[in-house]
Amino acid sequence: MYNFLRISGIINESIVDGPGIRLVVFAQGCKHNCLECHNPETHSLEGGYLISIDEIVERVRKNPLLQGVTFSGGDPFEQAHIFGILAKLVKEMGLDVVTYTGYLYEKILDEIEHKKDWDMLLKHSDIIVDGKYDKTKKKSDLKFIGSANQRIIDVKKTFETNKIVEVKFRAI
Repeated sequence: MYNFLRISGIINESIVDGPGIRLVVFAQGCKHNCLECHNPETHSLEGGYLISIDEIVERVRKNPLLQGVTFSGGDPFEQAHIFGILAKLVKEMGLDVVTYTGYLYEKILDEIEHKKDWDMLLKHSDIIVDGKYDKTKKKSDLKFIGSANQRIIDVKKTFETNKIVEVKFRAI
């Protein structure tokens, strides 16, 4: 199943999952089990359905309004290899990639040596939203994150400066 993702669904146009109009791919499979998760149906690694990355790329191509693609979940890092390939294709189309993960950025860096696929997904993501959802830190004025402990990280600037560079978006 090299060319297929296991997903729980796709939203063709969203304005709440990253900047601009975005196609959102919800990965199936998550090991974090955050209390009161927004998408608990995405936790099972065997749930959802298979879709080819070619079909997703075609959906993206058909919509000239898209600024980018968001990978949410579930956790895209559970299928990092194929999400990394899809991210690379999206970037080649001139669009940006936002990846949501329950893993902390530091944990991703610590594991990259052992999980080479994580490197490809990380390097082809423009923004990583990291950290588990924490219902005790939920606030209604947060934009693009569910709880205040999560960070919106500019991956390129973080690589350039060798320190985490967060992006802040104001809620409207």
